Amino acid sequence: MKYIKYAFLAAMLILTVSCKKTSVDGSSRMSFQESINDMASSLPTLKQVKFNEALYILKTFGVDADGDVAEIAALGKLLDGKKTNEIFAMADQVAQKNGIAWSSTAPPSLGEMNIFGNETASEKDPNDIDAASLGVVVRNIAGDSLTGSKGLVIVPQLLDNRRNKVEFDGAALETIMEISSGGNKISTSKNLMQDPAFRGFTILYSKLPKEKIFEDKIDIKLSVKTTKKLLQMIKTGVPVNGKALYTPPVSAVTDSTQIGQNPELTPGVENPTTTTPAKVTADPKSTVTKFLSNLSTQNFKAAYESAENPNWGSYDKFSNPISGFGSVKNINIKNISVPYNKDNSANVNVTYDVTDKNGKTTSLNVTYGLKAVNNTWKITTYKINNP
Repeated sequence: MKYIKYAFLAAMLILTVSCKKTSVDGSSRMSFQESINDMASSLPTLKQVKFNEALYILKTFGVDADGDVAEIAALGKLLDGKKTNEIFAMADQVAQKNGIAWSSTAPPSLGEMNIFGNETASEKDPNDIDAASLGVVVRNIAGDSLTGSKGLVIVPQLLDNRRNKVEFDGAALETIMEISSGGNKISTSKNLMQDPAFRGFTILYSKLPKEKIFEDKIDIKLSVKTTKKLLQMIKTGVPVNGKALYTPPVSAVTDSTQIGQNPELTPGVENPTTTTPAKVTADPKSTVTKFLSNLSTQNFKAAYESAENPNWGSYDKFSNPISGFGSVKNINIKNISVPYNKDNSANVNVTYDVTDKNGKTTSLNVTYGLKAVNNTWKITTYKINNP
């Protein structure tokens, strides 16, 4: 009888062990957590710590979601069906992509991580850092003598009440940098701050679109999340090197409604007659000249009506005195030419000085793309070239 009892218990133990999951089940939050716990329990102690670190890296930087609940749901979908070695490999790729000094083969470095929240208080939380405020160091990245600086390095720092740097180690503080200009958000970056030697973020001007940068200045918002606080600071009006900003290549503007030329005719079959739109007789140069003249006299309505550029949006956006053409006070045209005029599309190059309402004058070289609409020209694209 005892033999039967022990045999039954042994069978139950074997069944329990065999039911442990070896891959992620992302069908629900509970299934996700259970599968993660099963997979972690089969690893050696140090490997369990690294496994939790890998999950934290993927939750923080591997999914695009806001808030812990949404991030865990997205992570469950991302990892569904994945095994331990695959999760480590994914975490290594995400860490390398985001410039994080973390590797699955290195010793534990982020303290005790639990993406589902700590069930019991640990003796010491490495992310519980007593900081009063956030500081920032901005450094230029050197370039050549012609184009100047090619970017910025932005380093946030945790400060105490006396504005001294706070010393800490082994943390994993989620750090976010948001870049905007003229009230428009341009990009968001994330990283992990592990100690005061944090290298921060690199902003390459070649990655910033010139058309979105207002007056060659950007605003930088930094956020660092400790256990008990969310520290934030905004540095406004940071000057950038306009010469090094990204400008897309000039391409000829074509009318998508235009009928294709030289259609292939089928022998022996009566082919439909194709018609070519009549070429517009107006000069595209005069359209751009009137456009700039209207801006110079603050007749923004007339200027807006001479264009069909989707990037300029509504009239209110176009005439906005901060982020639009509403800041223009005067324009002095120096040179204007038409390098392309064919098939009811044209490009017009203009060099001019524009003075804003603060009295600042900027020299610009701009290429306007135009298309024919009802025997007249409409401005459809606008590109600022490097001086």
